[in-house]
Amino acid sequence: MPKLKTHKGASKRFRKTATGKVSRGHSFARHILTSKTTSRKRKLRQGTLVDKADMGAMKEMLPY
Repeated sequence: MPKLKTHKGASKRFRKTATGKVSRGHSFARHILTSKTTSRKRKLRQGTLVDKADMGAMKEMLPY
């Protein structure tokens, strides 16, 4: 059985937690920030977990 390769784009965007879940950052926080409210921008700074529906794809892209 050959080794599984890590998807390099995914490894730069996602990170595994100690319990095996996958954390991610929010989108919509890079530019055109003047039209977004301060509270919205503040909430976009915080990370969140990847949804359960996407965990199968994450396990393939980040096997280790």
